[in-house]
Amino acid sequence: MKFAKGMVCATAALWMALSPAMVTAQSFAPVITVNGGGITGWELEQRVRMMTLLGQRGDLRTQAENDLIEDRLRSFAAARLGIKVNDAAVDDGMAEFASRANLTREQFLAELSKGGVDAGTFRAFVRAGLEWRAVMQQKFGGTVQISDIQINRALRPEAQRSAAVRVLMSEIIIPMQPGREDQAMAAATRASQTKGEGAFGALARQVSASASRDQGGRLDWLPISRLPSPLRAQVLALKPGQATQPISLPNAVAVFMLRALDEGAKGAEGPQTIDYARLILGPSGSPETDSFAASARANSDSCDDLFTVAKGLPADRLIRTTTPQSQLPGDIAVALATLDPDETAQLTRGANQELVMLCARTPVAPPATQGDDAPTEDALRNGAQNRLRQQQLEGLSQGYLDDLRAEAVITRR
Repeated sequence: MKFAKGMVCATAALWMALSPAMVTAQSFAPVITVNGGGITGWELEQRVRMMTLLGQRGDLRTQAENDLIEDRLRSFAAARLGIKVNDAAVDDGMAEFASRANLTREQFLAELSKGGVDAGTFRAFVRAGLEWRAVMQQKFGGTVQISDIQINRALRPEAQRSAAVRVLMSEIIIPMQPGREDQAMAAATRASQTKGEGAFGALARQVSASASRDQGGRLDWLPISRLPSPLRAQVLALKPGQATQPISLPNAVAVFMLRALDEGAKGAEGPQTIDYARLILGPSGSPETDSFAASARANSDSCDDLFTVAKGLPADRLIRTTTPQSQLPGDIAVALATLDPDETAQLTRGANQELVMLCARTPVAPPATQGDDAPTEDALRNGAQNRLRQQQLEGLSQGYLDDLRAEAVITRR
């Protein structure tokens, strides 16, 4: 992760303008409870500040609420298993996170402090992540078995990381509207239990918010390498006619049904860099938003055209990003997976509608290795085994977290 130093400078003045006198006792009152444990207004504001300083965009308050709820669920699961993470481990975790920005732990905390983020906020964030890692190892570590066949498939030159596998799927995407998260998760759970393409398609027409709903959620063939890792792991474990567990995306929950799988696809895709643009259209349900969306699609044949469409709008309404495919946000990755360059998809993100356009896919050439630098056969196999194991754990992790959320008692005040 690259620390957004410019964002720190731009936002520090805003946050520092909030004097300690403005922090009232009300800030420390719970605004959300998760299984009886409170999330205070102060914690929520702190998480929003940290996300802003780290360069995250979108409906940060809704995202912060969701992240804090999930952190509570992670800690709840750890406590239930008797897992405790000591302070030394948390210190090491903070240092590791800071190193991604080429900073020491102390330097990273200093940058956060400039933006009004308390060190305890960062510590709590890291602790929840370490607790969850320990939960995954204790609960699933011994159950993930990687076969030689899976390793051999992963090491095929033409199929790095399942690149030669194509899938034919159907989707149901349900927005997680504030205050209606439980209803959305209940609908997603019902979708995940659906058997057969016909029943899944009928449900997609009823509850899905994706553009594919009128086709019963049906998607065209696509390389599985375009999907986020947790989704890939779940899909590869399915048989045709089976659906994934609910998968949490930013501001939505998704379920996918496998219709067919092709393991002999030609022209396989390896790692890619994705160039894409996001145009924030406006609030969901607004006639002006719908009109702007139709105009933007009609007048945009390429990503460059979007800058003409967005002329006169604030700069943060149109965002163009180039990033490794593996680092795409989950909902963006799913939307872009089905697109060719210059095609668009419309998403619900927080309270807004966004138009997402794929600008380009650029293959990433693997680094050349020769002589003593070339990895050994054992190293290659161990690396493939670790990647496959991590993919499976990510899928199990998301499924277990979704189960915890479905079982939790979550209230907002």
